[in-house]
Amino acid sequence: MSTRHSTNEGSRRSSVVSGISPLRLPIDYGIRLSVMDFDVRACRPSEAPTVLELWELTRSEHATMPDQLDDVQRLLARDPSSLLVAEAGGEIVGALIAVSDGWRGNMYRLAVHVEQRRAGIGLALVRAGEWHLRGQGVNRVTALVAYDDDIAVSFWEAAGYPQDRAIGRHVRNL
Repeated sequence: MSTRHSTNEGSRRSSVVSGISPLRLPIDYGIRLSVMDFDVRACRPSEAPTVLELWELTRSEHATMPDQLDDVQRLLARDPSSLLVAEAGGEIVGALIAVSDGWRGNMYRLAVHVEQRRAGIGLALVRAGEWHLRGQGVNRVTALVAYDDDIAVSFWEAAGYPQDRAIGRHVRNL
């Protein structure tokens, strides 16, 4: 999947998902989201180390589990379109995992390079993640966000993901 976001208002590009014929992404805001050109697309397996570098550079203090190359490669082998990247000028400047159990979806590990923030990249990744999940039959998406991360909480709320105060998450590392 790929979509171009650029200085041209309403610009978008065909996308290809795992060899399927080109599709038109239904993402046309009618306004310019960014002052820079960038593509949002599925991560290539060869780019996994670069994504890990981005995650390390932007790592939240709330992230407790280390990111491992084997884990990213396993994710890409299972669902090649589940790891989305934003590319600008030949560099990966953003990443997001969008996965599904076939009914509900989760988005996490959203990262945008510090120097590229507030340019619409994070929102474009989220919308592309929603499109990917919708194509898998998902009708509800959860964004995994640390309660104490004010910047992330503000971003996700602005993107239309209010905090669910009724349901919490219980976690156990294996």
